[in-house]
Amino acid sequence: MRYVVVGAGLAGCEAAFALAEAGQDVLLMEMKPGRFSPAHTQPGFAELVCSNSLRSAEMTSGVGLLQAEMRDLGSLVMAAADATQVPAGKALAVDRERFSAWITERLSTHPRITVEHREVTAVPDPEHWGAQAVIIAAGPLVSEALAADLARVVGAEHLAFYDAIAPIVATDSVDMSVAYWGSRYDPEGRDYLNLPLDEAAYFRFVHALREGRTVPAREFEDERHFEGCLPIEVMAARGDLTLAFGPMKPVGLPDPRTGTEPFAVVQLRPENREKTACNMVGFQTKLTYPEQRRIFSMLPGLAEAEFLRLGSMHRNTYVNGPQVLTPFLELKARPGVYVAGQLSGVEGYVESAATGLWLGLFLAGRLPGLPPTETALGALLGHVRTPSASFQPSNIHFGLMPALAGKHNKRARKALYAQRAREVFAAWLAACA
Repeated sequence: MRYVVVGAGLAGCEAAFALAEAGQDVLLMEMKPGRFSPAHTQPGFAELVCSNSLRSAEMTSGVGLLQAEMRDLGSLVMAAADATQVPAGKALAVDRERFSAWITERLSTHPRITVEHREVTAVPDPEHWGAQAVIIAAGPLVSEALAADLARVVGAEHLAFYDAIAPIVATDSVDMSVAYWGSRYDPEGRDYLNLPLDEAAYFRFVHALREGRTVPAREFEDERHFEGCLPIEVMAARGDLTLAFGPMKPVGLPDPRTGTEPFAVVQLRPENREKTACNMVGFQTKLTYPEQRRIFSMLPGLAEAEFLRLGSMHRNTYVNGPQVLTPFLELKARPGVYVAGQLSGVEGYVESAATGLWLGLFLAGRLPGLPPTETALGALLGHVRTPSASFQPSNIHFGLMPALAGKHNKRARKALYAQRAREVFAAWLAACA
């Protein structure tokens, strides 16, 4: 059988290699070096355009767990990372140039992979290419022509070009002596976890936001933001009370312990049915990660908060996975065409590679279906197929997994999530053999 893979980034490389190693012929299409995206500068495959870190290698982190599962599946990216690793403490970091060269050499010399360097400007038709299937793994900076045609196929309303991600906190790390459940104008409701601020706490927070260090925009990013999706620090800079009349307005949210409305309220919206993780509503931000932890921990109830995901705002093309993809990452509107990598609605180097790895193995018949959601890979793929009022890409974190039974402190909880995931993944992999 023949497969076509569009894009030689992390996801595309994983998918192509997995298919080829399973005995399938692959045509790998890459527009470099004839054309570069605004962020790419090197001609090789799997170019790391931002950090050279694949984040934490610890098994008690979601991404470390995902790395371990990928190694179990024979990941090309993890093999390259292990071969080109540089010291980075508890993180897995690589020599960028050696990493790219290692992967480029493996794919370019593979007897079942044919590399064609040219831009793909429209969603390929598998039949036209004589292919069993096509995988689009063109990355978050997909070319304008291909993005335009993809929007035509899936519907422009289902294709986003910019991330506006708010932090997610572990619910059991919130101080419930401060927070209270309730919905606006419905004190008995339990749709939101509310953090009340008095006037002094509110102004301390606004001042900290204004003074906080932010991530500078990259050269290819437009700093203009939609009015309905401004970074919270930008809103704070517009006026002392902008937040109090915006995402932190207290109207209709009286504190049941006092019977009165606070000066301001931060609302946390549950991310799952079990309410083990909550999204900070309206807190999309360009603050650096250390500043997010420092400033958001100033909020009442979040002094000991565990941040499962931190916020960000950056250019990133992705589809509304739950609406346009089948559970197996196939476009509903174009059978035989699959989407992998950040384009599918995941965030991060490792996560992007993981979707390509799983998809390649699945299409090759090496894996019969989806991993259980108790595993890191299963939870990540579960996110892409879970309907949401406002779907946003996510990296892997324990909040995407089914909740543990009982209550546990943070250190014990992470170890238990990891232990359960490793056991479930091993059993699933054995059943796949």
